[in-house]
Amino acid sequence: MEPQDIKWKKSVMTKILGIETSCDETGIAIYDSEAGIVAHQLYSQVKMHGEYGGVVPELASRDHVRKIIPLIDAALIEAKITHQELSAIAYTQGPGLIGALLVGATVGQSLAYAWNLPSIGIHHLEGHLLAPMLEDKQPEYPFLALLVSGGHTLLVDVKALGDYKIIGESIDDAAGEAFDKTAKIMGLDYPGGPLLAKLAEQGQDIGVRFPRPMTDRPGLDFSFSGLKTFAANKIAACDGSVQSKADIARAFQEAVVDTLAIKCKRAVKQTNHKSLVVAGGVSANVSLREKLAELMKQSGGEVFYPRTEYCTDNGAMIAYAGFCHFAQKEHQLPTSYPIKVHPRWPLSEAF
Repeated sequence: MEPQDIKWKKSVMTKILGIETSCDETGIAIYDSEAGIVAHQLYSQVKMHGEYGGVVPELASRDHVRKIIPLIDAALIEAKITHQELSAIAYTQGPGLIGALLVGATVGQSLAYAWNLPSIGIHHLEGHLLAPMLEDKQPEYPFLALLVSGGHTLLVDVKALGDYKIIGESIDDAAGEAFDKTAKIMGLDYPGGPLLAKLAEQGQDIGVRFPRPMTDRPGLDFSFSGLKTFAANKIAACDGSVQSKADIARAFQEAVVDTLAIKCKRAVKQTNHKSLVVAGGVSANVSLREKLAELMKQSGGEVFYPRTEYCTDNGAMIAYAGFCHFAQKEHQLPTSYPIKVHPRWPLSEAF
């Protein structure tokens, strides 16, 4: 029987292998419809890229090539299954670094072909958006989502799985990017965002108010490049002491958090949603979590986050997103497994 004649029936227990290689983390996970995440393997390239002060795309791609198969083997061992028990393979199809994406797509499609499995290309941002669904306490559709990471800052009106409307986005630097660039100006190691947040804990109120960009006008879009420049000027003018940098870090973080909270408050009012999902690397920021929890409490709603290990890039969110799409419909095994990725792929164009 030819592959195109086989209709893959969903078993009672579905197991999805998820592959994430969009940037500088190789993430592999297995989602079980009955038990949840049963394997979670992650290799971070932070130490390697730290020597260069940022991600080097060619090095990232090569490291994915070295790590991906051993991590898949490790995930199968952790889950105590063989590849024959898998139902499908999900991989990040975009957006991201083209070389890194091609590694995950090539391996995912090749294994799907070799193991006679359906394959599912996943939008990286949808993975982040759905990550809170892996927790015991989950939001119900519809909800508002704030996606904040190094590459993206988006407000999304989520009606249902695959029904996403972007209602606000950054017109320049993303929030996480602004954190990292400001940290680099301060002389902090890569990745600097979490280090800046840690330094901000030692900061004192110096009475200098940083701007809250684009909050003095209507709308839900963001802009953080000017805030980064404002911080750079303050850093250049300070005495260079650790305390001075900590004070600036605190003021900078408060400005970013306040800006995000102001826009979220507007979006909650506009959509009338009572649930706010916050995901992406910056969602691990403690100050942001506290601010948004207070905001949603005042609005009579609730905020939902993924656990810290699922805030940054990981295979678990891709495996779960793959399961959601696999569960929606019967999957026909394809006649071919094309290697196609989307380095630039707006969420609004993915569905």
